[in-house]
Amino acid sequence: MIKPDPALIPEFYKGYVKHTEHLDMMQALQQGGAAMMAFVRTIPEEKGEYRYAPGKWSVKELLCHLMDAERIFTYRALRFAREDKTSLPGFEENDYAPRANAHARSISILADEMQRLRATTIDLFNSFTPAMLEASGIANNNLISVKNIGFVIAGHEVHHRLVLQQRYFMTL
Repeated sequence: MIKPDPALIPEFYKGYVKHTEHLDMMQALQQGGAAMMAFVRTIPEEKGEYRYAPGKWSVKELLCHLMDAERIFTYRALRFAREDKTSLPGFEENDYAPRANAHARSISILADEMQRLRATTIDLFNSFTPAMLEASGIANNNLISVKNIGFVIAGHEVHHRLVLQQRYFMTL
């Protein structure tokens, strides 16, 4: 079983990892992706632009945020697995969300894209050897391992699925 290494989890990601640390990393990615897809595919199209409060992301923007973050995290994992020692920058999620063209796409299209993205993420992590999973690097001025990036991806998704369920759809 591939478990997270607490020493190589930046503080601001520990809450995400807590959601999935009881699972094997690959199980976390697979089960989390399946649970998210099951939920996203129930979201009515007319709720795509819903925001639970002023200034918060719409449902579609949140879905695009998940994909943007997953792509950035997998890029970091790839670089570190290949022993690239270049320090990687952070990203400002609040700058990305409004530029994701979220509202030009349907919930169904976004769900399909999310499903394909998770499949390629799983393919990438399945390709890593045990040594590659233990590799680490600097991202956003923090040391993180490849395997912990897998847990961050899975936990970040759980976090936002709970946000969608509790803040967006409990009130509708």
